[in-house]
Amino acid sequence: MRDLQKDKNNLIRMYKDRELVKDKNAFRAFRQVPRELFLPEKYSSSAYSDHPLPLMNTGQTISAPHMTIMILEYLELRENLKVLEIGAGSGYQAALIAAAISSNSNTTGHVYTIEIVPELVKFAKNNIKMASYDNIVTIIEGDGTKGHREESPYDRIIITAAGPKLPPPLIEQLKIGGILVMPLGKPRSYQVMTKFRKISESEVTQEVLSSVAFVPLRGEHGI
Repeated sequence: MRDLQKDKNNLIRMYKDRELVKDKNAFRAFRQVPRELFLPEKYSSSAYSDHPLPLMNTGQTISAPHMTIMILEYLELRENLKVLEIGAGSGYQAALIAAAISSNSNTTGHVYTIEIVPELVKFAKNNIKMASYDNIVTIIEGDGTKGHREESPYDRIIITAAGPKLPPPLIEQLKIGGILVMPLGKPRSYQVMTKFRKISESEVTQEVLSSVAFVPLRGEHGI
């Protein structure tokens, strides 16, 4: 039987040696959340292979471990933030974010994550419950490119699928001083993970972080 904890420790050691991530909070969350709980059973032994894995026959994937931990650092997470995720997938990234914003039992932070594929909504809800994050993660079925205005504004927004432009409703729902991270680009074309910082209602800065390859952003303001 494969030693998944050993595999996880080896990944952490490699990321540190390569200085891929430096955020201690990101590493803490990565250690805490068992990726194997968020995979279809036949892939559980590959939980800490550093590559994306398919999510049933949905056409969606769970990102490679290095990307999920890099996203935690990109978001500059801390305790008690309100975070919106577009593209719940299996629920793994939401669980990582939840761990990063709730290092104690008195957290007031929360993660709202929207998924457009009904099969994945059910899968993610079950996984989040098994991992005991259902008290601080809410999974919503719908078009994530429209955001979730009911709980806005958000301190952080993460989009886990690639689109050619930033969906206007999402920047509107971001707090002033907040951060939005998304892969910009088209499917099977050049994509860059990009960080947007909302300076004021009329000013947003933009920073290119890394080259990436993500599934298409589905919805009214997506592909």
